[in-house]
Amino acid sequence: MRRPVVGIIGNSYLINDQYPAHAGGTMNSEAIAEVSGCLPLLVPSDPRLVSVAELLEVCDGFLLTGGRPNVHPEEYGEAETPAHGAFDRARDAIALPLVRACVANGQPFFGVCRGFQEVNVAMGGTLHPEIRDLPGRMNHRMPPDGTLEEKFALRHKVRFQDGGVFHRLMGAPEVMTNTLHGQGIKTPGQRIVIDGHAPDGTPEAIYVKDAPGFTLSVQWHPEWQAGQDPVSRPLFEAFGEAVRAWASGRQPWALSA
Repeated sequence: MRRPVVGIIGNSYLINDQYPAHAGGTMNSEAIAEVSGCLPLLVPSDPRLVSVAELLEVCDGFLLTGGRPNVHPEEYGEAETPAHGAFDRARDAIALPLVRACVANGQPFFGVCRGFQEVNVAMGGTLHPEIRDLPGRMNHRMPPDGTLEEKFALRHKVRFQDGGVFHRLMGAPEVMTNTLHGQGIKTPGQRIVIDGHAPDGTPEAIYVKDAPGFTLSVQWHPEWQAGQDPVSRPLFEAFGEAVRAWASGRQPWALSA
Protein backbone atom coordinates (compact mmCIF):
# COMPACT_ATOMS: atom_id res chain seq x y z
CA MET A 1 0.00 0.00 0.00
CA ARG A 2 1.21 3.48 -0.80
CA ARG A 3 1.69 5.92 2.02
CA PRO A 4 -0.80 8.78 2.11
CA VAL A 5 0.64 12.06 0.86
CA VAL A 6 1.20 15.11 3.08
CA GLY A 7 1.81 18.35 1.23
CA ILE A 8 4.41 20.39 3.11
CA ILE A 9 3.67 24.08 2.68
CA GLY A 10 7.10 25.72 2.68
CA ASN A 11 8.52 29.15 1.92
CA SER A 12 10.17 31.05 -0.89
CA TYR A 13 13.88 31.39 -0.18
CA LEU A 14 17.05 32.81 -1.70
CA ILE A 15 20.12 30.57 -1.63
CA ASN A 16 23.23 32.71 -1.14
CA ASP A 17 20.90 35.74 -1.36
CA GLN A 18 20.65 35.17 -5.08
CA TYR A 19 19.20 31.85 -6.26
CA PRO A 20 15.42 31.53 -5.74
CA ALA A 21 14.20 28.25 -4.23
CA HIS A 22 11.19 26.69 -2.57
CA ALA A 23 12.35 25.54 0.84
CA GLY A 24 11.18 23.28 3.63
CA GLY A 25 13.17 22.16 6.65
CA THR A 26 14.49 18.60 6.60
CA MET A 27 13.06 18.02 10.08
CA ASN A 28 9.53 18.62 8.72
CA SER A 29 9.93 15.85 6.14
CA GLU A 30 11.49 13.54 8.73
CA ALA A 31 8.60 14.07 11.14
CA ILE A 32 6.00 13.36 8.46
CA ALA A 33 7.80 10.27 7.11
CA GLU A 34 9.09 8.75 10.34
CA VAL A 35 6.44 9.70 12.91
CA SER A 36 3.26 10.37 10.94
CA GLY A 37 4.05 7.49 8.57
CA CYS A 38 3.16 9.49 5.46
CA LEU A 39 4.90 10.51 2.24
CA PRO A 40 6.25 14.07 2.52
CA LEU A 41 5.77 16.20 -0.60
CA LEU A 42 7.26 19.69 -0.65
CA VAL A 43 4.80 22.09 -2.27
CA PRO A 44 6.00 25.09 -4.31
CA SER A 45 3.71 27.51 -2.50
CA ASP A 46 3.02 29.90 -5.36
CA PRO A 47 -0.36 30.39 -7.09
CA ARG A 48 1.42 30.79 -10.44
CA LEU A 49 2.51 27.15 -10.18
CA VAL A 50 -0.15 25.31 -8.20
CA SER A 51 -3.79 25.80 -7.28
CA VAL A 52 -5.63 24.97 -4.08
CA ALA A 53 -7.97 22.68 -6.03
CA GLU A 54 -5.01 20.70 -7.40
CA LEU A 55 -3.41 20.38 -3.98
CA LEU A 56 -6.62 19.10 -2.43
CA GLU A 57 -6.78 16.42 -5.10
CA VAL A 58 -3.12 15.34 -4.97
CA CYS A 59 -2.52 15.49 -1.20
CA ASP A 60 -4.32 13.70 1.61
CA GLY A 61 -3.27 16.22 4.27
CA PHE A 62 -1.09 19.27 4.77
CA LEU A 63 1.66 20.42 7.11
CA LEU A 64 1.70 24.23 7.41
CA THR A 65 5.29 24.82 8.45
CA GLY A 66 7.05 27.63 10.25
CA GLY A 67 9.38 30.04 8.52
CA ARG A 68 10.94 33.48 8.71
CA PRO A 69 8.35 35.26 6.51
CA ASN A 70 5.20 36.44 8.28
CA VAL A 71 1.61 36.59 7.08
CA HIS A 72 1.15 40.00 5.48
CA PRO A 73 -1.00 42.25 7.73
CA GLU A 74 -3.18 43.20 4.78
CA GLU A 75 -4.59 39.69 5.07
CA TYR A 76 -6.17 40.72 8.38
CA GLY A 77 -6.95 44.34 7.57
CA GLU A 78 -3.91 46.12 9.01
CA ALA A 79 -1.21 48.29 7.47
CA GLU A 80 2.35 47.02 7.04
CA THR A 81 4.94 48.35 9.51
CA PRO A 82 8.66 47.57 9.98
CA ALA A 83 7.71 45.44 13.01
CA HIS A 84 5.82 43.02 10.75
CA GLY A 85 9.10 41.80 9.22
CA ALA A 86 9.58 39.87 5.98
CA PHE A 87 6.71 38.42 3.94
CA ASP A 88 5.91 35.65 1.46
CA ARG A 89 2.81 36.82 -0.41
CA ALA A 90 2.86 33.80 -2.71
CA ARG A 91 2.55 31.49 0.30
CA ASP A 92 -0.22 33.68 1.72
CA ALA A 93 -2.13 33.24 -1.54
CA ILE A 94 -1.95 29.44 -1.27
CA ALA A 95 -2.03 28.73 2.46
CA LEU A 96 -4.93 30.90 3.57
CA PRO A 97 -7.53 29.62 1.07
CA LEU A 98 -6.14 26.11 1.53
CA VAL A 99 -6.89 26.25 5.26
CA ARG A 100 -10.45 27.40 4.61
CA ALA A 101 -11.00 24.66 2.03
CA CYS A 102 -9.65 21.98 4.36
CA VAL A 103 -11.87 23.17 7.20
CA ALA A 104 -14.90 22.99 4.92
CA ASN A 105 -13.98 19.57 3.48
CA GLY A 106 -12.71 17.89 6.63
CA GLN A 107 -9.30 17.34 5.04
CA PRO A 108 -6.60 17.24 7.74
CA PHE A 109 -3.93 19.86 8.30
CA PHE A 110 -1.42 20.51 11.07
CA GLY A 111 -0.25 24.09 11.63
CA VAL A 112 3.17 24.89 13.11
CA CYS A 113 4.37 28.39 14.14
CA ARG A 114 3.70 30.49 11.02
CA GLY A 115 1.21 27.77 10.06
CA PHE A 116 -0.53 28.28 13.42
CA GLN A 117 -0.79 31.98 12.61
CA GLU A 118 -2.05 31.23 9.08
CA VAL A 119 -4.90 29.17 10.51
CA ASN A 120 -5.96 32.04 12.75
CA VAL A 121 -5.78 34.60 9.93
CA ALA A 122 -7.57 32.30 7.48
CA MET A 123 -10.47 32.11 9.92
CA GLY A 124 -10.65 35.90 10.30
CA GLY A 125 -8.26 36.50 13.21
CA THR A 126 -5.46 39.04 13.66
CA LEU A 127 -1.84 38.95 14.84
CA HIS A 128 0.45 40.97 17.07
CA PRO A 129 3.59 41.91 15.06
CA GLU A 130 5.93 41.56 18.05
CA ILE A 131 4.93 39.66 21.17
CA ARG A 132 7.95 40.75 23.25
CA ASP A 133 6.88 44.42 22.99
CA LEU A 134 3.59 43.76 24.81
CA PRO A 135 3.41 44.49 28.55
CA GLY A 136 4.00 41.40 30.65
CA ARG A 137 5.03 39.17 27.73
CA MET A 138 8.28 37.24 27.52
CA ASN A 139 10.59 37.13 24.51
CA HIS A 140 9.37 34.16 22.45
CA ARG A 141 11.96 34.61 19.70
CA MET A 142 14.67 32.11 18.81
CA PRO A 143 17.99 32.77 20.56
CA PRO A 144 20.19 34.59 18.00
CA ASP A 145 23.29 32.50 18.73
CA GLY A 146 24.14 28.93 19.61
CA THR A 147 23.70 25.46 18.16
CA LEU A 148 20.43 24.08 16.81
CA GLU A 149 20.10 22.13 20.06
CA GLU A 150 20.31 25.38 22.00
CA LYS A 151 17.89 27.23 19.71
CA PHE A 152 15.29 24.47 19.86
CA ALA A 153 15.74 23.80 23.59
CA LEU A 154 12.67 23.66 25.82
CA ARG A 155 12.05 27.15 27.20
CA HIS A 156 8.57 27.51 28.66
CA LYS A 157 5.48 25.61 29.75
CA VAL A 158 2.20 25.43 27.85
CA ARG A 159 -0.92 24.89 29.94
CA PHE A 160 -3.89 23.22 28.23
CA GLN A 161 -7.59 23.56 29.00
CA ASP A 162 -8.56 20.88 31.51
CA GLY A 163 -10.09 17.98 29.62
CA GLY A 164 -9.50 19.69 26.26
CA VAL A 165 -8.28 17.96 23.12
CA PHE A 166 -4.59 18.75 23.71
CA HIS A 167 -4.86 17.65 27.36
CA ARG A 168 -6.37 14.35 26.24
CA LEU A 169 -3.89 13.86 23.41
CA MET A 170 -0.86 14.54 25.61
CA GLY A 171 -2.20 12.82 28.70
CA ALA A 172 -1.07 15.85 30.70
CA PRO A 173 -2.47 19.31 31.46
CA GLU A 174 0.90 21.01 31.02
CA VAL A 175 4.00 20.41 28.87
CA MET A 176 7.35 22.05 28.14
CA THR A 177 7.99 23.42 24.63
CA ASN A 178 10.53 25.33 22.61
CA THR A 179 9.73 28.83 21.35
CA LEU A 180 11.00 30.45 18.14
CA HIS A 181 8.43 33.05 17.11
CA GLY A 182 8.04 36.81 17.18
CA GLN A 183 4.37 37.19 16.28
CA GLY A 184 1.27 35.74 17.89
CA ILE A 185 -2.49 35.80 18.03
CA LYS A 186 -4.09 39.16 18.84
CA THR A 187 -7.73 38.27 18.24
CA PRO A 188 -8.81 34.70 17.50
CA GLY A 189 -10.61 34.02 14.25
CA GLN A 190 -14.15 32.76 14.03
CA ARG A 191 -14.40 29.20 15.40
CA ILE A 192 -10.78 29.29 16.63
CA VAL A 193 -10.56 27.65 20.05
CA ILE A 194 -7.48 28.57 22.05
CA ASP A 195 -6.76 25.37 23.95
CA GLY A 196 -3.32 26.18 25.38
CA HIS A 197 -1.38 29.21 26.66
CA ALA A 198 2.18 30.07 27.66
CA PRO A 199 2.64 31.39 31.22
CA ASP A 200 2.51 34.98 29.92
CA GLY A 201 -0.88 34.43 28.30
CA THR A 202 0.33 33.96 24.72
CA PRO A 203 -1.89 31.49 22.80
CA GLU A 204 0.07 28.34 21.96
CA ALA A 205 -2.42 25.63 20.92
CA ILE A 206 -5.58 25.99 18.83
CA TYR A 207 -8.12 24.09 16.76
CA VAL A 208 -11.15 25.01 14.65
CA LYS A 209 -14.44 24.44 16.44
CA ASP A 210 -16.84 22.00 14.80
CA ALA A 211 -14.47 21.29 11.90
CA PRO A 212 -15.05 17.75 10.58
CA GLY A 213 -11.32 16.97 10.35
CA PHE A 214 -7.96 17.40 12.08
CA THR A 215 -7.15 21.12 12.57
CA LEU A 216 -4.74 21.12 15.51
CA SER A 217 -2.09 23.83 15.36
CA VAL A 218 0.69 24.88 17.73
CA GLN A 219 2.83 27.97 18.07
CA TRP A 220 5.98 26.03 18.96
CA HIS A 221 8.08 23.73 16.71
CA PRO A 222 7.23 20.07 17.40
CA GLU A 223 9.11 18.90 14.29
CA TRP A 224 12.36 19.21 16.23
CA GLN A 225 13.30 15.66 17.31
CA ALA A 226 9.69 14.65 16.76
CA GLY A 227 10.39 10.94 17.07
CA GLN A 228 11.93 11.24 20.53
CA ASP A 229 10.12 14.17 22.11
CA PRO A 230 7.13 13.06 24.25
CA VAL A 231 5.18 16.22 23.35
CA SER A 232 5.92 16.19 19.63
CA ARG A 233 5.39 12.52 18.93
CA PRO A 234 1.67 12.34 19.91
CA LEU A 235 0.92 15.33 17.68
CA PHE A 236 2.53 13.84 14.58
CA GLU A 237 1.13 10.38 15.31
CA ALA A 238 -2.40 11.75 15.63
CA PHE A 239 -1.95 13.77 12.47
CA GLY A 240 -0.77 10.64 10.63
CA GLU A 241 -3.84 8.74 11.81
CA ALA A 242 -6.06 11.54 10.53
CA VAL A 243 -4.35 11.58 7.14
CA ARG A 244 -4.65 7.81 6.77
CA ALA A 245 -8.33 7.99 7.68
CA TRP A 246 -8.91 10.64 5.02
CA ALA A 247 -6.94 8.72 2.38
CA SER A 248 -8.91 5.53 3.02
CA GLY A 249 -12.28 7.26 3.03
CA ARG A 250 -12.91 6.42 6.67
CA GLN A 251 -14.52 8.71 9.25
CA PRO A 252 -12.38 11.86 9.62
CA TRP A 253 -10.35 12.29 12.79
CA ALA A 254 -12.56 13.88 15.45
CA LEU A 255 -11.75 15.95 18.53
CA SER A 256 -13.61 13.41 20.62
CA ALA A 257 -11.41 10.56 19.37
